Amino acid sequence: MNPRGFAIGLGVAVAACVAVPALFSAHWVFLAITAVVVSIIMQSYGVIVGRAGMMSLCQMSFAAIGAWVVLKLNLHDAPGGLLLWLVLGGLAAVPVGVLIGLPALRIRGVNLAVVTFGFAVSTDIVLNANQFPGTGELKTVVRPELFSGDRAYFVLTVIVFCLVAIGLSLFNRTRLGMSWLELKHSERAAAAHGVSVARSKLAAFAISAFVAAVGGGLMAGQLGLVVAQNFSMGQSLAFFAVAILIGPHHVDGAIMGGVFGAVMATILERLSLPQDLGGMLFGVFAVLALRSGVSQTDFVQARRRERAARPLLEGRAEAPETVPPHPAPTPRPPPGPPSKKPSKAPSKTPSEPLSRPPSGPLDGPPGLPLLQVSGLTVRFGEVTALDEVNLTVPEGAVAGLIGPNGAGKSTFIAAVTGFLGGYRGSIVLAGQPLDGLRPDVRARRGLRRTFQTTTIPAELTQYEYLTIGAGRRLDAGEADELLEFFGCPPAQVPVSLLDAGTRRLLDVAAAVAARPKVALLDEPAAGQSGAESLRFAARLAEVPARYGVAVLLVEHDMELVTAACSQLTVLDFGRVIASGPTRDVMEDPAVVNAYLGIAAAPLA
Repeated sequence: MNPRGFAIGLGVAVAACVAVPALFSAHWVFLAITAVVVSIIMQSYGVIVGRAGMMSLCQMSFAAIGAWVVLKLNLHDAPGGLLLWLVLGGLAAVPVGVLIGLPALRIRGVNLAVVTFGFAVSTDIVLNANQFPGTGELKTVVRPELFSGDRAYFVLTVIVFCLVAIGLSLFNRTRLGMSWLELKHSERAAAAHGVSVARSKLAAFAISAFVAAVGGGLMAGQLGLVVAQNFSMGQSLAFFAVAILIGPHHVDGAIMGGVFGAVMATILERLSLPQDLGGMLFGVFAVLALRSGVSQTDFVQARRRERAARPLLEGRAEAPETVPPHPAPTPRPPPGPPSKKPSKAPSKTPSEPLSRPPSGPLDGPPGLPLLQVSGLTVRFGEVTALDEVNLTVPEGAVAGLIGPNGAGKSTFIAAVTGFLGGYRGSIVLAGQPLDGLRPDVRARRGLRRTFQTTTIPAELTQYEYLTIGAGRRLDAGEADELLEFFGCPPAQVPVSLLDAGTRRLLDVAAAVAARPKVALLDEPAAGQSGAESLRFAARLAEVPARYGVAVLLVEHDMELVTAACSQLTVLDFGRVIASGPTRDVMEDPAVVNAYLGIAAAPLA
């Protein structure tokens, strides 16, 4: 949490608690309470729509559950009072949120919206057929003595809003909270980082249901009694549209959503302005959202972060790029029995420029087998993509996998990392079989991968993305060292400022940050110049000794492959046609004929 932003927000909340009850009439105080209550409900949209990127059209149904519980407990004069009832109402909505979230494990997008809207319609039918508790008896909610009047109740709603905002802000800084943003952009990338997609989705629905139900309970306390129209499916649809355009996952966006949804019509009426002006403002926000591709608050926040980070990039551009002089971190000890330690790749001095060609991969005999793939066969109908492929990645080595387009390289990585089921063969990592395990489980066991197309959320800083990839909160010095080693800008630079090549390097850094046993890199240098590829080869050759991570590199750049890889496997039409030390494989006539297409030349 930004201390300066927290202090400003707290100051605004205190000022509102003093100014609104003191300066405004009872009518405007009531409208202010409504705006704060709606702002709390908008924060639930911020969780499920803004951060997790799922289309939920039933948040007001969760709010109705909270109101129902509060009214029921009030009817029976349950102990604890309204403050405890709010929490109990929120907890009552959690299992319902999880239940509604279960279809999200299989469907997404418009299909998920239809399911959640169906729940909203069902809730409408139930609420119209059954009155809320206390309606027949005309027993209104008893407020706490300290907050019995509307002016004091406004203070209570502001306190609850602040508590919810602080709680969500702290949760968003956890790995699970940050993983929602990655989940929003790519479920496959999240799973590759060891994030349980199912757990993340259900957690988002559960937390959003809790927050919405707390808002519904506060609404019951404000009105005394509620009716079905207070939680109609039309309200859910309207608030969803506001969430898409404004972005309530930011506190200022939630407040804007509350004001827009609750008091805009009254404000326009009091100012003698046409009600159509509200629709016009809504249209302006829609145009801005379509133009930028993000909500209005996301757009403003991104521009602010970019302005703050540009001096870091300008200072980096003026400095000559060199291999980081930091001492190599102690690599993670390999599993299993002790093995012969691989010789360390020649390192460069701090003054040696990176534009010089790397000195080559690790020499000497390979270590014990770390990743063993045996008899891997993948078929798509009558097409055999992989046919009895055997491949071994020794510990302490950078191994390469090459072949023509369509040879099966990406299919191999997808099968090994669990993104492609139905294969035959066995995959063993450090003596433990991985067959039948989900991608996120394999990632947590020590098998990480990158993708040909990066899907890094632009809302994150590099440090936040490394935290997601590492599966733990990194020390700031560790993050800076890792980024500097791979030639990336400082950790606090937002991803939105990075070019495509740097984002690929950041993806590799995130895979290495987890300190897995093996990292599978799918064309990480695509689109880079020859000099950039050589610089990347120099860094990649040092990764096993420096970070204790063996590497399997899939790449078309032969200069990079020969510079970084100590051993090589070549695929052609899904079959291994050569495997062994890089120099021997590159001079193999079968490889020359099938892949290189030129006469073999002796490697220097």
